[in-house]
Amino acid sequence: MSQYFEVHPHTPQPRLIRQAVAMLREGGVVVYPTDSTYALGCVMGAKEAVDRIRQIRHLPQQHNFTLACRDLSDIGTYARVENTAYRLLKAFTPGPYTFVLRATAEVPRRLQHPKRKTIGIRVPDHAIPHALAEALGEPIMSTSLLLPEQDMPFTQASDIRERVGKVVDLIIDGGPCGLEPSTVVDLYDGVPVVLRRGAGDASVFEQA
Repeated sequence: MSQYFEVHPHTPQPRLIRQAVAMLREGGVVVYPTDSTYALGCVMGAKEAVDRIRQIRHLPQQHNFTLACRDLSDIGTYARVENTAYRLLKAFTPGPYTFVLRATAEVPRRLQHPKRKTIGIRVPDHAIPHALAEALGEPIMSTSLLLPEQDMPFTQASDIRERVGKVVDLIIDGGPCGLEPSTVVDLYDGVPVVLRRGAGDASVFEQA
């Protein structure tokens, strides 16, 4: 059975964040809250953890994983960002948006889209993922927690514990999350294309 931490959503307890990061570094799969829905996360280099997340969510090989970053300073290391794209990122992060960008060589190939070589980049407006990425010293490999048979995501960590408590290593209860995943915006060619409407306002990109 997974461990279960109750972490304050605005002022995360440093001791619990350190313990969670230790689990991530050991190859663990962690459930954590964001400013949209709960997410599944692991470190980029943990192949077995990534495979476990694929199994939990039944993800296809072409699925675009997301790197949950602490702030914009991480993004240039993992994605190629042109000036127009950077201005959009600066304007809309942190927030409930995932931006699809060309990946750099720092991103393991198995996390990239196999044909387009892209990666999702996200800076959640939530203290817990920010604290985790800050303590980890790198982004968290992440994807929304939505099981194959679900139409709507879990909003409560206690429900997540009942369903996936045996297949993840840690569940971080940071209070209720929303019902909509992040809005996904493709910036591959520098021109914003909305791939998924979610918790953020997609119209601002359709007018850009």
